[in-house]
Formats: sequence, structure tokens, C-alpha cells
Amino acid sequence: MYENLFKLTNKVALITGGSKGLGKAMARGFAEAGADVIISSRHEDELRTALAEILEGTGRRGYYFVADMARRNEVRQLAQFCLDQMGRVDILVNNAGTNHPQPIDQIKDEDWDRVLEINLNSIMVLTRALVPQMKARKWGRIIHISSVMGLVSKGGRNAYSVTKSALIGFARASAIDLGVDNITVNCLAPGPFLTDLPARLLSPAEKEAFARMTALGRWGDPKELVGPALLLASDAGSYITGETIVVDGGFVIQ
Repeated sequence: MYENLFKLTNKVALITGGSKGLGKAMARGFAEAGADVIISSRHEDELRTALAEILEGTGRRGYYFVADMARRNEVRQLAQFCLDQMGRVDILVNNAGTNHPQPIDQIKDEDWDRVLEINLNSIMVLTRALVPQMKARKWGRIIHISSVMGLVSKGGRNAYSVTKSALIGFARASAIDLGVDNITVNCLAPGPFLTDLPARLLSPAEKEAFARMTALGRWGDPKELVGPALLLASDAGSYITGETIVVDGGFVIQ
């Protein structure tokens, strides 16, 4: 009765920022669960290599699309590409994001605007574009990748925390809009996962400090986000909506 709860057979999933890190791990997990996948990022060479690794041995179909999420016309083109190639998108994972740490009194307008455009505005544009075909089929799963920095924060994370907090509110409101159409909208709030972004931004001392601040005493592996993502993307999570699941190794409770 329950053996297929986490299966994604005959589903189509779009994962933005899917060429590496958390996005790539989730895409691979979805493909292994039976979904066809589409991934996007700004770099075609990374996308080509990642897609081959994501699909290897799964027997699933997949595509990639080069898109800069800071450009709304490219976000709309991404949505149309998915519909043209696959006919539908059942599962949307809004994972693409950026960070540009700056103290509040040093924030540059162009940096603030870029972080908000990529981390928040593009998600509205892509979600708005793909919701109608989910409503027509009365089934959909939308997952925004927020962050523990949307619940707590750190010096200089003004724009980043603003966007990640906003995604939590966005999920709640959209869940109310779309519940009648059997579409769930949720957030995942990862903690310290050692992906490209923190690896690039944090010093070795900061990385060690983050590890000590978790209950488990370590950074997370991107594969450890796949289970929660599968929960929210599948029938296993059909009665979860408007929620934020924190996946942080016990960072927030510390």
C-alpha cells in the first residue's frame, strides 16, 4: 500500500540551479525515483556534464536550459522550453540563488537588486508561468529552497535573509491560493551544506565555526537534502502545504 509513496513515476520535474550542489543532488534523486528532469543554470558546460550524471543508469529523459535568473525574459523562456519539450511540469523546485554579503550601511543598490531579482522575483515569475498547467491537471508540487538564514541570520546577510524569509511567506500565501487545485507549496530551509556558494564565501575558520554550531557537529552533504525534497515532491507529502521544513543538522536549535 505504501511502497510507492515516494515514487515520481511519470512526473516531470524542473530544478533551477540544477547543475551542481543541492540542485544537482535533488535532480538525481528525482530521476532515481522515476521522474524526467529539466535543469537550468547560466553555464552550458556545467549543465551538459551534470545532466549526463543525473540521468546515468536511470532510464529517464532529461533536458537542460541555459538561463540567467536575473533576466525575467530568460525565466519566461525557461518555462516555455519545459512545456514545449515535456508538455508539462509537475514538480517545480526553485533552487537557484545567490548571495552578496554586505553590511546594511554598505549595501549597493545594484547588489541588493540582483540578489532580490534572482532569489525572489525570478521565483515569482517562474511559478506564475507554470501554475496554470498544474491547475489544469489538478496536481502540482512547488518547492522553494529557502535557508536557515530566513529564520535566523548573520552579519552582512541583509539581502539574502530578506529573500529567504520572503520565500517562506510566499509559500504560505501560494499554498492558500492553490490548495483547491491539489497543488502544494512548501519551503525547504537548508542549513550548513558545503556547496559551492559557502565554499567560496566562507573562510576556513568560518566553516569550522558553522560545523560547531550544528548539533551533529558537521556540514551536510547535498545528498542529505534529497529525502526531504522527495517527501514534498511525492504523494508522501500530499497533506503538507504552506510549511517550511528545516534541514540543518540542528543548527537553529543551537
